[in-house]
Amino acid sequence: MESMNETHDGFILLGFSEMPHLRLQLLSFFVCAYTICITGNFFISFLILTQHQLHTPMYVLIVNLAMVDAMFTSIIIPRALYGLLSGDTYISFPGCFMQLFFFFAVGNMENYLLGIMAFDRYVAVCHPLRYLVIMNRRTCICLVASSWVIVSLNSLLYTVMVSIHSYCGWVIHHFFCDFPIIMLLSCQNNVVTEQMIVFIEGTTIIFSPPLFTLGSYILIIIAVLKLSTSQRRWKAFSTCSSHLTMVILFYSTIIFMYFRPRSVYSPDYDRVISIVYSVIIPMLNPFIYSLRNKEVKSAVKRLFRLV
Repeated sequence: MESMNETHDGFILLGFSEMPHLRLQLLSFFVCAYTICITGNFFISFLILTQHQLHTPMYVLIVNLAMVDAMFTSIIIPRALYGLLSGDTYISFPGCFMQLFFFFAVGNMENYLLGIMAFDRYVAVCHPLRYLVIMNRRTCICLVASSWVIVSLNSLLYTVMVSIHSYCGWVIHHFFCDFPIIMLLSCQNNVVTEQMIVFIEGTTIIFSPPLFTLGSYILIIIAVLKLSTSQRRWKAFSTCSSHLTMVILFYSTIIFMYFRPRSVYSPDYDRVISIVYSVIIPMLNPFIYSLRNKEVKSAVKRLFRLV
């Protein structure tokens, strides 16, 4: 059988073209969500960078997370908006593989940042007197930089493996290029390849940060339960509430999206879940930190008093 990428030079991203009656609603949603996401994440970054009181390791990590969220949505939403506005569903092979590379790199970077932030909360709760010694500027830079190297190499592995496949289909029932959807179009028997990729991804990228996060919170809970009063326990837990909320939202959608049997993949459900973790969660993250954080609220008040 002749492979489709020998006769075609790209894929068709169906996106939401199968739902023309919802085009206006989807267009309005994406425009509003993207505007809120970019504005919210850049505002949080600007606030932290301009307010000296927020120049602590935790807020340095929040700035990095805000930038990652802004990049994550920018990889996906503009292309989806273009498709909705123009009706052009074509994407070249290089364009698709480039989107796949950045999608995995930035998405996995969020995964790693959540793990680093869990370690930060562990040090803050369990070793408060040594917090600034352990979580200093150099430590933060090293952790973030090494994470970028790891996720970039992992994403490159994914992209190369996907790009060398032959494809017997070229219609992607999704609004961006994602690994499981693309592999469904492959002519080859992908069982061995997929198992190897899932093993590498699961053990080194996907599972490591959440397991590290889980371990950090187990140690945090043990330390908090040893505190003498309920007021001190509540204060310790409150420092972790924003981060824990983000962890639950992020990993619940990722697990549902990527850790299901291949036989139960559904284009409609995949699109909905993809919108949740690629649009809604990055849009909500700035509000989670600002609404549940007294220091951020105080910084906002100071900023607007200056204005």
